[in-house]
Amino acid sequence: MRRILKVLLIAVVALAAVAAWKRDEITRLMAANSLFSPGTIVQNFSHMDKLFLTRALSRGDGPVSPLPQGEPMTLPPGAEDWIKARSVTGLVVLKDGQIRHESYYLGTGPDDLRISWSMAKSVLASLFGLVLADGSITSIDDPVIKYAPSLKGSAYDGTTIRDVLTMTSGVAFNEDYMDFWSDINKMGRILALGGSMDGFAAGLTERATEPGTHMHYVSVDTHVIGMVIRGATGKDIPELLEDRILTPMGFEAAPYYLTDGEGVSFVLGGLNMRTRDYARVAGMIAANGRWNGTQIVPEPWVEAMTTKQAPDGAGYGFQWWVPDDARPGEVMARGIYGQYLWIDRTKGIAIAVNAADRGFEEPGVEAQNLAMLRAIADAL
Repeated sequence: MRRILKVLLIAVVALAAVAAWKRDEITRLMAANSLFSPGTIVQNFSHMDKLFLTRALSRGDGPVSPLPQGEPMTLPPGAEDWIKARSVTGLVVLKDGQIRHESYYLGTGPDDLRISWSMAKSVLASLFGLVLADGSITSIDDPVIKYAPSLKGSAYDGTTIRDVLTMTSGVAFNEDYMDFWSDINKMGRILALGGSMDGFAAGLTERATEPGTHMHYVSVDTHVIGMVIRGATGKDIPELLEDRILTPMGFEAAPYYLTDGEGVSFVLGGLNMRTRDYARVAGMIAANGRWNGTQIVPEPWVEAMTTKQAPDGAGYGFQWWVPDDARPGEVMARGIYGQYLWIDRTKGIAIAVNAADRGFEEPGVEAQNLAMLRAIADAL
């Protein structure tokens, strides 16, 4: 009996030592598993830096670009019910760079740095256009392994940059957020435990379709775009984003990225900014890449990335969504749980929405959201 008790004591001490050694990783894993719980989701989405590894960005030392107050608008009928039903936390509406509506909900405020989720993909696409225009990348038809050689032998070996820009890499990937064992949730646990996103991408070996033939939403495709940018420039994404977009745009607050254990930014969904700064990004796209008197993103690239590019007719450009029944100039960035940048380039309208909508995947919700965003634009 003494021997058994001694063995048990040693096991308990060993487990305690492991728990202490891996305390941060375990804490982040627990946070990842409860990130979307009803009682915490709203605050989690405004305080992701308390839950995960992060990298602070600089907004530069320049002045904040103005967002003049225009004539206040009246939200369309049904908007209040929609805001409540969809757990909207922030809503900013711009027309020609002027604020026409701004409101915050569920105990959040204008200073909150809110998680972008997949809206970050569209921001990265804008940065990619600058790197392409510089000549650091020769062509979007180059193979990704030219700039990210660690992907040689993976499912990305044989794909082009165009393929990952249009989500047509063909890589087999389960993006079901409600399936604990899906690839997207395995990726989330790797992020929480401080693993390597580059290693995760290189470890994907199965294809569902031939590259360039079918649009299938694979979030890791965007990480590969980040790998290509890093390989082509020798710089990390935060440094490039600071120099090329944040500083010239005059953001009002310094954003931050979630990162993996190697300090690599989670570019496919880990950007955190104020809703007004999301609106600035949308306003810049609405103005054909121009903001605060400066051409931020080349206009031809804005046109290209906001135009349907997927080869099978899917409503997808280069990391931007184009509705099947899109109005002239209509394009969206969108993220899970109700994040939107909705843009009408012909009318100079930009709408930024942050939310914590646990019902975002319910049938009909996406169509309802699009209808309300259009109704808000029509009410201007």
